[in-house]
Amino acid sequence: MGLASDSLYFALHPNQLRMIVQWKLLHRPIYVRNKRNESTTAKVCFKFLDKTGRSFSAVVKELHPELLLPVCVFYLVLRGLDTIEDDTSIPLETKEPLLRDFKDNLDRDGWTFTGNRPEEKDRQLLVQFDNVIKEFRNLKPVYQAIIKDITDKMGNGMADFARKAASGNVSVLTVEEYDLYCWYVAGVIGEALTRLFVEAGLGEATLIYRLHLYKSMGLFLQKNNIIRDVREDYDDERRFWPKEIWSKHVDNFEDLFKPEHLELALNCSSEMVLNALGHASDCLSYLVGLREQSVFNFCAIPQCMAMATLELCFRNPAVFERNVKIAKGDAFQLMVESSQGLERVCEVFCRYTRRIQRKNDPKDPNFSRISVVCKQIERFAETLVPPSVELAKNETKGKTSVTGSGHVQHLTGSNKGTWYTTGRVCAISAIISIMIVGAAWLMEARSNLA
Repeated sequence: MGLASDSLYFALHPNQLRMIVQWKLLHRPIYVRNKRNESTTAKVCFKFLDKTGRSFSAVVKELHPELLLPVCVFYLVLRGLDTIEDDTSIPLETKEPLLRDFKDNLDRDGWTFTGNRPEEKDRQLLVQFDNVIKEFRNLKPVYQAIIKDITDKMGNGMADFARKAASGNVSVLTVEEYDLYCWYVAGVIGEALTRLFVEAGLGEATLIYRLHLYKSMGLFLQKNNIIRDVREDYDDERRFWPKEIWSKHVDNFEDLFKPEHLELALNCSSEMVLNALGHASDCLSYLVGLREQSVFNFCAIPQCMAMATLELCFRNPAVFERNVKIAKGDAFQLMVESSQGLERVCEVFCRYTRRIQRKNDPKDPNFSRISVVCKQIERFAETLVPPSVELAKNETKGKTSVTGSGHVQHLTGSNKGTWYTTGRVCAISAIISIMIVGAAWLMEARSNLA
């Protein structure tokens, strides 16, 4: 949005601006990246993290120092792999061995790749991939082993699907195949991160053995992306919505994008959301096993964003026209809430499941199943709220807060301080709104005089 449209938007949505200001003024990261002690190649890696990860990079850079660089490097390795897989201009005879052998490149000092088409958005990462390799080689051997193992699994999984697509089968047929694809491109990431958390002593060791939990963490995020990006993928001649689902509603996949089939398309999208919601309770259960606050935030924030995006996509005709995104103010609100512990994350999940239920259409063939799964998520979330938190609430009446691990932490001061902070944020929001509107008016006036 431009300056004038920004000012109009925030004038109509003051709460959005308030949440942005609140995050900018009041957010205090648990850990701050120490740039002075970083190597030149590490700085390059973080630069690419900012370019390719965007909002995700902020969460990574607040991680515990033990995991900061390993997770950054891991993300960039997988982004490089994904950049090759996504590029439809690379012929299969080149792409397949690149994907299957990508892990071996991590042992090749100075390796880079310049074969992506110029318009590929993350092409430059591979052009300068030697920086990532150098930092990878500086990691602890155990972290290197985890990253290589997962890169191998992902690369081979992507190569299998690339070969299938090259044979003319560009669609996913069954829900089982859909889950398998999501596992290879996202579920194994959940496995790797879990192994990193446990190895660093920042997650319960039992998480390693709970495959269904970390699998759901990855699948929930990936299915959210596939639902949201359906139009973009369709325009690129890629079909990730399984035929087993869409064929219940329309005869041909392209019918989903025709105005005359809108109601059928919405019913189809609601079934896709229903499928994704099946992972929500596992995601909440996984968060219970995280010992350290920055790791909790790192996992909880994307899951809450995904939950909000699913609600936005649910029975939303715009999904078939463009890529939809949650509002920036809502995103900042979710970042604030997600970093306040398991109880608040459960509240976020319940809030959005209730919104989905309110939008649920009785004429939709999935109506009853959607109602059931939403109620199941709410009931499960209620069981995860620690009893000690409820007791603390009743005893102290607003003088406690809960950390990510569920422990009660006493605060100084009283509600008066909270009201003061809220009032200050609102006042600053109002001032900023006036400044934005004034600047937009001046720019408009100046252009008219010119």
